Amino acid sequence: MTVEHLTRFHGIVQPRLAVAGLNPHAGEAGAFGHEEARIIAPAVQQAEKLGFAIAGPFPADTVFVRATRGDFDGVICLYHDQGLIPLKLLSWEDGVNTTIGLPIVRTSPDHGTAFDIAGQGKADPRSMRAALKLAIHMAQHRSTHESSDLS
Repeated sequence: MTVEHLTRFHGIVQPRLAVAGLNPHAGEAGAFGHEEARIIAPAVQQAEKLGFAIAGPFPADTVFVRATRGDFDGVICLYHDQGLIPLKLLSWEDGVNTTIGLPIVRTSPDHGTAFDIAGQGKADPRSMRAALKLAIHMAQHRSTHESSDLS
């Protein structure tokens, strides 16, 4: 789904993906968990055999540094906060949440609706503006490539 999204809406022909590990330090060779060796690494290898440019699992505390330096076009995270912590750290004011795998473009401000400060003149509109700009970009750059699960 990530490859499809990056290709379809952002024009990246063969996205380079990283997979974050589930456990601290990606399991540290089994010292902190075995999911990386038993489940994640074989899934990454299977995706490689299918022709995807994918690597991992990488320790989550370093993979995002590599991604921001340009090593990867996307990082597949295994749970909610694993991906949102670096996003919010780097882009609190203008972070955008997008749902991939839908037949439509769906974006939203990453930090939520701010109902607690509604009507007080305190809300920062930058994330909403960024969400709208990304939705427009995605709609304008949506390729004609349609996968069978999205048509």
